[in-house]
Amino acid sequence: QVQLVESGGGLVQAGGSLSLSCAGTGRTFSTYTVAWFRQTPGKEREFVAAVSRIPGRIAYSPSVEGRSTILRDNAKNTVYLQMNGLLPEDTAVYYCAARDGTRVFTPAGHYDYWGQGTQVTVSS
Repeated sequence: QVQLVESGGGLVQAGGSLSLSCAGTGRTFSTYTVAWFRQTPGKEREFVAAVSRIPGRIAYSPSVEGRSTILRDNAKNTVYLQMNGLLPEDTAVYYCAARDGTRVFTPAGHYDYWGQGTQVTVSS
């Protein structure tokens, strides 16, 4: 069982940066694949980025690739999403998710554990 807690959301101006954190509980957290999704009202959760425990196994959505970096610090049981060059369309609730396995999947249905979400608002 894994519990996830996101933090770091907030209000930022377009062009700014934000770093989100996903803290996981459980001594096996470092073995999980961890992903970030985002959701706006009336839309499905959208894949943003994911990182496996396998070094180098990382994926980004085309909408954020080149502007975002996902990192994991296993010593702290934390996965970070650094976002730069934020756009108003990045406004959403950002969720951290985890799955027990090494493969990176983009559909939300592959992830078993979810955090409560953190709001990111980008003003124009």
